[in-house]
Amino acid sequence: MKTIIFRCIALLFLTSLAFAQSNKRPPNFVVIFCDDLGYGDLGSFGNPTIRTPHLDRMAAEGQRWTSFYSADSVCTPSRAALLTGRLPIRTGMYSDTRRVLFPDSADGLPSSEITIAELLKTKGYATAAIGKWHLGWQSEFLPMKQGFDSYFGIPYSNDMDATFVATPRENYFRSLKNPKREYWNVPLMRNEQIVERPADQTTLTERYTDEAIKFISANKNKPFFLYLAHSMPHMPLFRSKKFENKSQRGLYGDVIEELDANVGRLLYTLRQMKLDRNTLVVFTSDNGPWALFDEQGGSAGLLRGAKGGTYEGGMREPTIFWQPGTLKPGVVTGIGSTMDLLPTFCAMAGTAAPKDRVLDGYDLSAPLLSKGNSPRQMMPYWRGSRLMALRHGSFKAHFITQAEYGGGAPVMHPTPELYNLDVDPSEKYNIAAQHPEVIAEMRRLAEEHKKGIPPVQNHLDARIPPKK
Repeated sequence: MKTIIFRCIALLFLTSLAFAQSNKRPPNFVVIFCDDLGYGDLGSFGNPTIRTPHLDRMAAEGQRWTSFYSADSVCTPSRAALLTGRLPIRTGMYSDTRRVLFPDSADGLPSSEITIAELLKTKGYATAAIGKWHLGWQSEFLPMKQGFDSYFGIPYSNDMDATFVATPRENYFRSLKNPKREYWNVPLMRNEQIVERPADQTTLTERYTDEAIKFISANKNKPFFLYLAHSMPHMPLFRSKKFENKSQRGLYGDVIEELDANVGRLLYTLRQMKLDRNTLVVFTSDNGPWALFDEQGGSAGLLRGAKGGTYEGGMREPTIFWQPGTLKPGVVTGIGSTMDLLPTFCAMAGTAAPKDRVLDGYDLSAPLLSKGNSPRQMMPYWRGSRLMALRHGSFKAHFITQAEYGGGAPVMHPTPELYNLDVDPSEKYNIAAQHPEVIAEMRRLAEEHKKGIPPVQNHLDARIPPKK
């Protein structure tokens, strides 16, 4: 009799456990996406003077990925790639002339593309986009048409809609390095309405975080996806009064330290609401630092290059994954990319990634959960319509190089430059002569990769006709 009772209790327990697991709430996802943050701008990534205690704690409690890449070296294409899991050359969000969208651009991210937000909504997720969008400012391209329930932010870069005369060139640089709010007429939007113009950029970092906390609070009882795309530290630099002259690193350091404090506010909210153990938070950036602006630009640390170029400093980003109790803390040296977020989130949420199109992202749940290595072995470095370089494993080959900004024609390399990034992350020592077999393999991989990309319409060059 006791045996029968024991078996009944055990069966009831297992049934209850199976029911609980089948009804387990999927994880929340938060992407904190900075603008022009350098690889060497955080304490946990080697900065000696910028204090980032909240991000350093996040890195200590989570995983610090040291070979994590954006899909492009400038704003618009890198953002499109993150949300779609596809290279900009596939979605049409690329150009060899107008490298990003502008206020006079006539196009945006095509509605035929499928975003992370759209996929997660099929699983009942609440979704919000907060911060810089830069994927089209007209109604048909705004976040509300791309799977987000709500939007609060600026529709393009904070240096656009300039009210000062931008020529000669010195005026442009002088104004950006000595910014005043009235120098730019950038709109702040809620959903599809402008609520402030010009946006008070000194308060944006804090206000974006306020909105993020409100969204989390309102959706604490259901799964949610928050895309928090900060406007900083893109030039012009702005910070609030409480962070003025706080950093040894000057204005740029003030801006980063304010970002750090607001990341701390968001993580504190997740802890207080007991959502931290069921929320995957990713912190990264859209591209490297804007080196044109000297001390007001960030630092790529030991990496060569900067925003706009395809050396490592232009596309390798300081990246942290955080989910206490789920992610084993540590340093991950395997390759990852912002394009991998879409298939990773889909796998963790229990929804299928699109099967009707080529995805360039990989599911990173195995390395995140300490169940295997990163499946990504290759990283292509596109600039507009050109494949400039390719990484495969430890090696990176540069087929074409070009100055980040300021003119200069592309330089075609009959023998590609070759670097072992594990040994030489600074790309100082060209070892092509010692490894002809690696050069041959990289050429083969590059040609194979390019053959798999059919021509698509360019969506960045179209302009709104000027008023007569």
